[in-house]
Amino acid sequence: MKDECGICGRVLSTRYMRRCQRCKRLFCRDCMVPDVATGDPTAMLCLHCAKRVVSPVSKSKYSGLTSYLRFRGSFTQLVKLSFARIDGLISSNLPMSAYRDEAWWSNSPNAHAKGWLDAGWEVQEVNLKEGVVTFKKVRDVPFKKSRHAKSEIKPFTPVRVRSSKPKMPSKTKVSKLYARIKNLERQRTASRGSIRGLKSRSRYEKRLFKPDERPQ
Repeated sequence: MKDECGICGRVLSTRYMRRCQRCKRLFCRDCMVPDVATGDPTAMLCLHCAKRVVSPVSKSKYSGLTSYLRFRGSFTQLVKLSFARIDGLISSNLPMSAYRDEAWWSNSPNAHAKGWLDAGWEVQEVNLKEGVVTFKKVRDVPFKKSRHAKSEIKPFTPVRVRSSKPKMPSKTKVSKLYARIKNLERQRTASRGSIRGLKSRSRYEKRLFKPDERPQ
């Protein structure tokens, strides 16, 4: 069986490929390295997973809110969220200043405000008593495509097999074969033909006597 390497794109036999210990996908041996975290030479990682181990991508605390607002921005202009809902989106708790001070929800470009400003939204209204905030869309922000996302699925392309050209025999072999054929032809004609001055034997003589014997 054959499969395509997810990094270099070469189509190779599965016996020349290895499975990554993290993503469980098949890659060729040239696109894999030993696990740098554990130091185990038998545990192989693909180059993508090894890069994530060596230099992990740091995400903002409010990246979940940014993704949610970008999604809602494709079909609405206003979004009303409770503080508890935002806690679930960011997988953490909002600081106490977000519950006590309205200035925390200002649209100034600080660390937490980038959670909605980077998505193209701004805070329109905050109600601390009810624990609700209203966001308004102010601009369109296009989705960033993943660098590893494939725009289209490539068809399976098998490895090209070069047809072996028939080897032409050398002139020496041809001449030897030709001479051998000629010798065989001469032997056949000599055995069939009769010798001058001698009478050819009849079938009866050939059947009763050996070639070197003659009847008395």
